[in-house]
This record gives sequence, structure tokens and C-alpha cells, in this order.
Amino acid sequence: MQDISVHELKQRKDAGEELYIIDVREPAEYEAVNMGAILIPLGQILNAQIDEIEDWKDKELIVHCRSGVRSVTACVMLEQLGFTNTKNLVGGILAWEALKNQG
Repeated sequence: MQDISVHELKQRKDAGEELYIIDVREPAEYEAVNMGAILIPLGQILNAQIDEIEDWKDKELIVHCRSGVRSVTACVMLEQLGFTNTKNLVGGILAWEALKNQG
């Protein structure tokens, strides 16, 4: 697992890169605010219920949560499930929203 900053993620999104991003928060959190990532709550990942992203095992997978704690756990579990390139979004959606509100 590596880290990715919200600044780097924003630059890459703005450049139109194809990114593989998952949000490991709960559905209510996702409904309140999200960046358009695929929602797979941490509990599903811990139970290996990840059919929808099985094809992403060799892709760079950016994982985020609210503040960056649950996403670390998710990255570790995803690596155990065979994902080879996970990145944790430092600061999570809170940092993402703060960055958006600056500009």
C-alpha cells in the first residue's frame, strides 16, 4: 500500500485519467457526499464480498473513507485478497472536500 494525496488525485482527475477509486464508507455517508467512486463498505471488503472489482486486481486501486483510517484497513485486506497496487487517499473525503472548498 502506498499513499496518495488529495492534490495528486485532483490533478489526475482533472487530467481525465482513468482511475479506479472505491469508497469504503457506509451508504448514508456516501449519500451525504461522494466523489463518484464505487461504494463498497469496509464490512464487505472484510468479508471478501468484492465481486464487482475482481477485475481490478492488477490496476492501481485508490481507496478512500471519511478521514483515511478505514481505507488503510481496506487496503491491507485488499492486498491479502490479491490486489497488487492499492493506494490510500490521505485525509479521505474530508481532505477532498476541504481541497474543493479552497478553489
